Amino acid sequence: MRTDLPPQTPSRWLLPQASVEVMPRTLGKIKDLSAILPGPRQVFIAHIEGTSIEDMVAAAARLRREGFDPVPHFPARIIPDQATLEDWLARYRGEADITAVLALAGSPAKPCGSFSDSMQLMESGAFDRAGITQINVAGHPEGNRDIAADGGEREIMQAARWKQDFAARSGAELVMVTQFVFEPQPIFDWTARLAAAGITLPVKIGLSGPARLQTLIRYGIACGVGASLGVLQRRAKDVTKLLKPQDPGDLLDALAANGAGQPDHQIRGVHFFPLGGIAMTAEMITKGVSASGRPAA
Repeated sequence: MRTDLPPQTPSRWLLPQASVEVMPRTLGKIKDLSAILPGPRQVFIAHIEGTSIEDMVAAAARLRREGFDPVPHFPARIIPDQATLEDWLARYRGEADITAVLALAGSPAKPCGSFSDSMQLMESGAFDRAGITQINVAGHPEGNRDIAADGGEREIMQAARWKQDFAARSGAELVMVTQFVFEPQPIFDWTARLAAAGITLPVKIGLSGPARLQTLIRYGIACGVGASLGVLQRRAKDVTKLLKPQDPGDLLDALAANGAGQPDHQIRGVHFFPLGGIAMTAEMITKGVSASGRPAA
């Protein structure tokens, strides 16, 4: 990872439409997100267990007022029942006019009610009735031990096939948004496996925003990032790099060189997790958009 993004690098192609992720409490520390981040663009709102629906809806409404397209998380395992799901959707639609969501299982190991995974949320029909036009779902290039304890991907691929079938039979627009990764080859290997299995859903690759190396390693271990975490751990052997900001420039370049972001490519874009803070990620995106000469869309 480089600590700068020189002008005219191919990675600029991916930045104008990159989405970002925030939490209500971190968004609350920024007076006006539109003052530091070019829009319009999708801004995902992470719904962590313990965050109230009132705070989530208020964050979504604020983002809409500031010119962004809010995409709230719907973690199945913290939604107690169908009535709550319908109520949340009605609030988001009424106060923030959302048209896209991220449906996922969520971090709790045990469901608090009748939903345990994103597929049950989609099968409920609630998103369709609420007028949601895009459903984002989780993708796992390096596996997920919460889904497959042995580290394999049989269950993950089964879920991906189900989502592919759901999109085909329902007409819903599904987009796979991945966990963050730190090097390109696992991404390309994974998309090749998807294609071989007939899974053609568009993919957005999760990347970390600029952050200190030690911060990236800590989050990578906590979130179960797989083989690509090794690239950071090898870099950490040089202690002079531990405190320096790292950004995903090299990975962006590799994705762009592979054709990512082009209309006919399965990888349609990137999604930033601002592990070092939303301000640093916004600055990187803003510089990239400016250098590309293309407006955000």
